[in-house]
Amino acid sequence: MNLSEPPFTLGIEEEYLLVDLESRNVAIDPPPDIFDECESQAGDSLVEHELLRSQIEVDTRVCQSVPEARDDLARLRRLTSDVAARYGLAPIAASTHPFADWHEQHRTDRERFQMIARDLRSLSRRNLVGGMHVHVGIGDDERRVALMNQFARYLPLVLALSTSSPFWQGINTGLKSYRLTVFDGFPRTGLPERFENFSDYQRTIETLKSAGIIADATFIWWDMRISARYPTLECRIADICTRIDDAVSIAALIQSILHYLYRLQREGQRGDDFPRFLIDQNRWYGMRYGCSGGLVDFATDRIVPVEELLAETVEMVHRDAAELGCLAELENTLQIPHRGTSADRQIRCYEEAIKQGRSPDAALHEVVDMLIAETVRDT
Repeated sequence: MNLSEPPFTLGIEEEYLLVDLESRNVAIDPPPDIFDECESQAGDSLVEHELLRSQIEVDTRVCQSVPEARDDLARLRRLTSDVAARYGLAPIAASTHPFADWHEQHRTDRERFQMIARDLRSLSRRNLVGGMHVHVGIGDDERRVALMNQFARYLPLVLALSTSSPFWQGINTGLKSYRLTVFDGFPRTGLPERFENFSDYQRTIETLKSAGIIADATFIWWDMRISARYPTLECRIADICTRIDDAVSIAALIQSILHYLYRLQREGQRGDDFPRFLIDQNRWYGMRYGCSGGLVDFATDRIVPVEELLAETVEMVHRDAAELGCLAELENTLQIPHRGTSADRQIRCYEEAIKQGRSPDAALHEVVDMLIAETVRDT
């Protein structure tokens, strides 16, 4: 690696829902001691409150490799699970709860969340969703803008591989990622804007700040954004993966694609730019079908299976993953379309329970039990 190359360090954030082990519903007002105990044991990593009291966020430390990030994320999942169990609760790594009612939720009493609630009103209470955010170390501002522009075409693929939110308030929505239909109700969400350079990006942010619309760039919630807190690009489109190996593999895919795009820039090349409208169409297909449908291949102007596009992408970034030391994790993404995402497994669990004569409510409880078990499996 030459001296000008970004560090490509890695950090993973996951937002869990805390559920009551007796009712299987979300814990509307979990004891504050859970957060305090987790925070005190997290070390260099973070465990934090989220917008709603039923949510808990974990952030790995800054990791030098994907295997290191996996170890830290596994530790945080175990820690959260062990502490929550002492209070009769459990975390689930899924982007929606199968039957929780958002009307019953209470907001966390912190200044940032109060600002969001004042601005967004009922939309903030409806935000009973969680995601996975992957930070990749890209310190140079101009390079972050260029890489964000180029990465946009891959965001729907990341979403399709991660889907874990098919149910909403007891209903099978027919979408593999219902989370995004909820979160897209927020302003300043969706695909990132395309910027000519960092000054162009700064002017946009300063306009919103000067107008009093946002306090800072942390109130920009695009699917990928330039982090306002860290020298990173933050990929935010993914649902939270119930299985940790899927989460880590998708993180490896994101890191490897960014390294590939950087390599093209270093060699004086650049990837193709595509209209936001076309990328947004693929985003919808990812929300609707996950891995079971297809995405538009812009090279051929046809819809191709997700597994085909993924295989082409994995081959394209194979050299980069090898340099980054995450080739095994990258290649594991190829298994996701075959075994299905968390959304696929949730639907299968529900349908199988119905076939066995369970009531719809009992079937949804079985889905929750599956999510509880899978969240800590292999950790």
